[in-house]
Amino acid sequence: MECLTNAQLEALREFDTPTICNAIEGFGVRAKTTGYTDTSLRLRVSMEDKPMVGYARTGIISARYPADTRHNEVMRAYYKQYEGFDQPQVAVIQDLDPQPVGSFWGDVQATVHRALGCVGTVTSGGVRDVAEVAKVGFYLFSREILISHAYIHMVEAGGTVEVCGMEVHPGDLIHADCHGAIVIPHEIAPRLAAACRQAVEAEDALLLPCRKALSEGRRVTADEVMAWRAEMTRRRAAIGK
Repeated sequence: MECLTNAQLEALREFDTPTICNAIEGFGVRAKTTGYTDTSLRLRVSMEDKPMVGYARTGIISARYPADTRHNEVMRAYYKQYEGFDQPQVAVIQDLDPQPVGSFWGDVQATVHRALGCVGTVTSGGVRDVAEVAKVGFYLFSREILISHAYIHMVEAGGTVEVCGMEVHPGDLIHADCHGAIVIPHEIAPRLAAACRQAVEAEDALLLPCRKALSEGRRVTADEVMAWRAEMTRRRAAIGK
């Protein structure tokens, strides 16, 4: 896997996650119903009013029962994932508990992860210390907001995880904003920013004439809308080509 440069990653931050999703669909590399989170994920802390983009580092947690004797070993293996990597990284953490009861994420872990080179997390568990984490400069995407850390511990590090319906492997490229998170396929990542621009231009075929009519105080006709939609569809067919 060849990673994008920091400049290429910044280019992807200029687009919201739905636009990223639209552009990925144009390449036809996977089904349109896979690769992104479901409605249970919520954005808790955002930075710079821009999406979060980075490469996944993964872990599985639980908080319902105390950790076993392997906890420190697994924790060290988890942190080791972040070493020797220059691009932004994202912690993608699956919570095994059917109903999360303890938070792995608070101001302590957010600060530690920022020092490791991680910019944020996507977790099916909970988060806390939300105001303090915002001061750290760390994205929080979670299923829940929790009070306690309970018996929180790392069960597994560096494997495949599933978070809010999205399957993630270590090293996957993640894009996330208030709409949810998505995995960007590596094979199209270098061309995705250009494809996003195509996706925006495709929608302009419908949006611009509608906006013009609104500014003029004119109502459009069904035939006009269908003609503009046809042009939008034609442009969408060229995405990624």
